[in-house]
Amino acid sequence: MHNAPNLIRILTVDDHPVLRKGLAALVNAEPDLKLVAEASNGKEAIDAFRSQRPDITLMDIQMPGLDGIDAINAIRTEFPEARIIVLTTYTGDAQVVRALKAGARAYVLKAHVVDDLLDTIRAVHAGKKRIPPDIASELARYR
Repeated sequence: MHNAPNLIRILTVDDHPVLRKGLAALVNAEPDLKLVAEASNGKEAIDAFRSQRPDITLMDIQMPGLDGIDAINAIRTEFPEARIIVLTTYTGDAQVVRALKAGARAYVLKAHVVDDLLDTIRAVHAGKKRIPPDIASELARYR
């Protein structure tokens, strides 16, 4: 179902439609990226992941109903190879630790999406993990 041999297929999950539209515009403007599905909560995320099998999932943490961390756990239980990037406004270490323990490969603050997201998508697709330096140093203090 891939349109191009090196196309990175992306699922976005966020309860704010305006953010999803912005992510879609950012992603689809890149020749090697394609938005294949959107979801507004954790349950929709699991269903969309099952049907689309995206290469990368962009997941918000705070959503009504099933939150992003529970959705990450569910997706990674069924698809251990899933590559998920958390997009959030939260810098708190507890949220980062929960997301990483659930299997997230990267953590991007929504305030830095324009600067960091595209590089992070490509890095995670290449098998790397990414945590912003300010969050990593915060995490180091609590270990």
